[in-house]
Amino acid sequence: MNGFLYALGGTGFTFLMTVLGSAVVFFLKSDRQDRRVQSAFLGFASGVMIAASVWSLLIPAIDEAERLGRVGWVPAALGFLLGVAFLMLLDRVVPYFQPEPARADCVKRGLGRTSMLVFAITLHNIPEGMAVGLAFALAAKSEDGVMLASAIALAVGMGIQNFPEGAAIALPMRQAGRSRTRAFLCGAASGVVEPIFALVTVLIAGTVQVLLPWLLSFAAGAMLYVVVEELIPEAHLGDSHIGTLGVMIGFIVMMTLDVAL
Repeated sequence: MNGFLYALGGTGFTFLMTVLGSAVVFFLKSDRQDRRVQSAFLGFASGVMIAASVWSLLIPAIDEAERLGRVGWVPAALGFLLGVAFLMLLDRVVPYFQPEPARADCVKRGLGRTSMLVFAITLHNIPEGMAVGLAFALAAKSEDGVMLASAIALAVGMGIQNFPEGAAIALPMRQAGRSRTRAFLCGAASGVVEPIFALVTVLIAGTVQVLLPWLLSFAAGAMLYVVVEELIPEAHLGDSHIGTLGVMIGFIVMMTLDVAL
């Protein structure tokens, strides 16, 4: 029961941060302001996701695999490639995700990149929720204050990371012509999977631990694919320094959080 309560509280915070990030869409009035803020947030989210894919996903995947007595880089590298290949496959076979010139007439224009972004961020939230759930499950089982503090730090780091990710979903959806309310709801919904999978992980903590290195590296591959394929081009880094500075600041913030906490 303690594991459930801890995991629910930790991922409840990460979900709240996603909701707050998505709510940014309500405070932007002009199109020009939307574009500049969107560039900053997309750049920041890119930096956060690059750092998170290394320190929150790949390095923990290697450490977890080695702790289980396996070669650390194998699930990290193969899981990463599977994450990239999975999104590349979706990009190719699902018409809704096709680039605009290649889409069928029946597919609405301007939604492909946003749809892929929503899917990828939601996908990477699954192993993050599982990682938080597992951390709190282990802390509750051992009743060790240090492990509990480590789990709380992980949840705080994930939550801060989720704020720009919520904005990175809501703002492009608004730019694609969706209402502010719908853009907000889509951004917030991307974080729902974290508490759900955290609670599931508490129930099956012994089983999921074996798969966790693969899930973490799979999410890392999916995240970096989206950053390179979608987020950075959408941030228009060459048009101004706002998006570029956002990338650098996001990377530093997430790296510092992961290492310090």
